Amino acid sequence: MKKQILILSFVFFSQLLFGQAPIAKGESQLNVGVGLSSWGVPLYVGLDYGVHEDITIGGELSYRSYNDNYANVNYDHSVLGISGNGNYHFNRVLELPSEWDFYAGLNLGFYIWNSPKGYGGSHSSDLGLGAQVGGRYYFSEKVGVNLEFGGGNAFSGGKLGVTFIL
Repeated sequence: MKKQILILSFVFFSQLLFGQAPIAKGESQLNVGVGLSSWGVPLYVGLDYGVHEDITIGGELSYRSYNDNYANVNYDHSVLGISGNGNYHFNRVLELPSEWDFYAGLNLGFYIWNSPKGYGGSHSSDLGLGAQVGGRYYFSEKVGVNLEFGGGNAFSGGKLGVTFIL
């Protein structure tokens, strides 16, 4: 009897430990974390929505501040980013275990650069198109960690964060 209870407990808890990845059609997930960039350390928050079993669309807000030495003068800058993204999730095609999520996609965003008066550098607000590739590992049904690399816009570099399925 103890052996049966132990086996049933293991099966029950193993179902709770591993979530389904990527999010299902009609589900949402919240992403928060820090970015990797040569222009300071961005903080970001984003929301993704499943529109197909392999496709998500989403939006993201980011903020960073950094110091720049231009012509022997230090300047403080800040960058606010507002972007939308679309990702294709390769889990079904690659037959990945459900706790993993591997994806790639495109993003389009507007980045508002705030630099002090008198700064003669080349930073300016702009629309940017970029691409990303990333992966998640869900260590529970509702929580995972995320690593993403990208390029082509002001958020180029990468991101490391936590994902919460809502």
